[in-house]
This record gives sequence, C-alpha cells and structure tokens, in this order.
Amino acid sequence: MKVIKWIVSRFRGEQNINKLIRRGLTLGENCSLGDCFIDPSHCFHITIGNNVTFGPHVHILAHDASTKIPLDHTRVANVRIGNNVFIGASSIVLPGVTIGDNVIVGAGSVVNRNIPSNTVAAGNPARVIKPLSDFIEARKKEMTTDNTLGEEYTLRNPNFGVSHREKLLSLCRDYGQLYIK
Repeated sequence: MKVIKWIVSRFRGEQNINKLIRRGLTLGENCSLGDCFIDPSHCFHITIGNNVTFGPHVHILAHDASTKIPLDHTRVANVRIGNNVFIGASSIVLPGVTIGDNVIVGAGSVVNRNIPSNTVAAGNPARVIKPLSDFIEARKKEMTTDNTLGEEYTLRNPNFGVSHREKLLSLCRDYGQLYIK
C-alpha cells in the first residue's frame, strides 16, 4: 500500500515535507505550505520561518541550472523566508533571495531579489509596491459589518452547506468582496 501511495503522490507532484526536513530543509512552526514545490536537491539551502503560508503551486528554488551548459557549473544559493510571510499562488522564489519578516508576496510573482520586512511585493519581477501597514489600513477601511463574516462561512465548519454558499454568493454580488474569519 505504501508503494501505491508513493506512486500516486509522485504522479500528483506532491512532496513529502518530512523527507525534505530530513534532508536539511529548515521549517519553522505553524506553516501552511499547501501543494508547493521546494527544491528537493538543495532543500538544505532553504530556511522558512514561523507562521508562513504558501498559496497553491508556490515554487522555492535554491539552484539555477541555466549556467550548466555555458559554464559547466550550476549556481546554488541560500533562500531565507522570514516569519509571518504570505506568498501568493503560483509565485516563484529564486536562489539567493531573502524575504524579510511580515511580508505579503502577491500571486504570480517572481521573486528574484530580496524583499525587505514589513512590505507588500508583487509582479514579475517582484517589486515592493507598498508598506505592509498601508495595505492593512486599506483593507480595514473596506471591512464593514455587512461584508465581514465569521468562521462558520468556511469549510472548517462541519455544517457548511448550500445555505452558506448561497449567502456568500449573494453578498459577493452586493459588495464585490467579503472578509471571512
């Protein structure tokens, strides 16, 4: 049965985080990595802090084989991701990058240079677009009692059902976006 599970997980592109940790990946506490790709051949060059969340399909690379043919060598560099970091869906973090603490990286970003702490960065290549405090203040101003809902409107609620979905759809039509705990 283990062999079948291994084959299915490899087919799906899933990684075994515990295996990467045994190989030297440094992973902090309270991290949600989802279905990310962490460079398996150089995972010991990667440090991920506490309270880090990756959106779907995030790639973290610590080596760059583009130099293999012209230079007969592969470039390898450390990657450090600080504490309290969110990296959006389908983003790529390249070798040699440090992402500071309290950072949001927008979906689809290609992070090819360091991102300082307390910022929001996005784009290809990723650039700092604003201080994190400005981003949070703008989101707070958008939140009202009408467009802010509790945890019962998430799939963590075992009783989440059709009525919850219908209310979410209706409120999105009315307000454009919602905030859910």
